[in-house]
Amino acid sequence: QLQLVESGGGLVQPGGSLRLSCVASGFSLDYYVIGWFRQVPGKEREGVSCISESGASKEYADSAKGRFFISRDNHKNTVYLQMNDLKPEDTGVYYCAADRFTWGLDGAEYDYWGQGIQVTVSS
Repeated sequence: QLQLVESGGGLVQPGGSLRLSCVASGFSLDYYVIGWFRQVPGKEREGVSCISESGASKEYADSAKGRFFISRDNHKNTVYLQMNDLKPEDTGVYYCAADRFTWGLDGAEYDYWGQGIQVTVSS
């Protein structure tokens, strides 16, 4: 089974930081592009960031540039999203997704998805 599990979410004050983790099981993450997406009720799903198989290439949504940083440790079968200077508009359910043969922030291109984890930025 191809399974992705997110962790590291929660409640944080504006200006704070969180690090999300996405751990893969049932397959090796080495060969997969990984994307992070977020969903807010009443708003379309938004691609946040993605990272290539080796970690050499990274892409960020404009809203994330300079604040969010994606990385991966293939030996741990894990991808991270470091989120700094968090803002209330960053609130949402964050999903990681994987695909072998894609690139970018279009969620329709990804085959495998985690269940999501809540991130709430509030005073």
